[in-house]
Amino acid sequence: MALFAPSVGKGIALSLVSLTLLGVMPIISNLRPSDIGALSFAFALSVWQVVFAAPVFGWELRKGTKGIFGIDLSRKERHRMILVALFTGALFGLSTYLYVLGVEKAGAANAAIAVQAYPLFAILWESLFLKRRKTPLELALTAVLIGALYYLGTGGTFRMSGLSPWFLVSLGVPLLWSIAHVIIKEELSNTPITPAQVTFFRVAISTLFLAVVLVIVVPSGIGLGFSAVFQVMSALMGLVYFLELIVWFYAVRHIDVSLASSITTPWPALTMVLAVPFLGDAIAPFQVAALAVVVVCIYGLTLASLRKNRPDQAMTDA
Repeated sequence: MALFAPSVGKGIALSLVSLTLLGVMPIISNLRPSDIGALSFAFALSVWQVVFAAPVFGWELRKGTKGIFGIDLSRKERHRMILVALFTGALFGLSTYLYVLGVEKAGAANAAIAVQAYPLFAILWESLFLKRRKTPLELALTAVLIGALYYLGTGGTFRMSGLSPWFLVSLGVPLLWSIAHVIIKEELSNTPITPAQVTFFRVAISTLFLAVVLVIVVPSGIGLGFSAVFQVMSALMGLVYFLELIVWFYAVRHIDVSLASSITTPWPALTMVLAVPFLGDAIAPFQVAALAVVVVCIYGLTLASLRKNRPDQAMTDA
């Protein structure tokens, strides 16, 4: 029995809010002071995410919404949830660092479009682990999507020698996101854990993960990280990222991850528009062309998936 009644309308509306927040995040990330490194900034914004998530987490508990704390778990179930939380938190922590680094090195527009590979990875996991067969149209659109991303990654040349390693770093973000979101989607569907609780645990574990990485990788890393915490852009990025996370988790509680991610697909266009006045970036024609192809392919994949999963269509195909 479902633990709540999902609403497609709410899921779509929340996904549109997520689209706006996603569009401004690369701009905020690249507006940080130049002396703050990507790893320190990722840690600092994660600290602020915890700061913003904690009151919401506490308010929900005071309101009487127990969520995951309201059920009795066996030792096996408790251990499984702890492992899931640690694993997904580490994935999100690493993806936060790759996000900041990719936006800085590959550029806000290129990194934003690279993140659009998210549905591509979601399709891969669905095919491998859920054994969902893809139609010839879905396979063709996937091939075109891969080609468009390759075209963008090579700077519009299609030459392997022109493939930017920083673009590949940016592709690591949707790869990690897709793995973590598929796992979290199952937790949201099968347990009473709330999006606020998921968000709090996710950002807290991510922050601890990045703190450990700072200590290991950078001498006096924690000191650099905490100095970055007191920068305005760190706080602003933490706030926007926190809002995007909680809005996203509420969205995928109502609709499938693939549909929610498809609705948010055009957000790199907003990033491109904002990058010109705020970052002084010049947008090349090949970037616009690549984004247009990516958007068309993702919407095509979404429509093909919805058509395939319609009950009346399934009966016709049978």
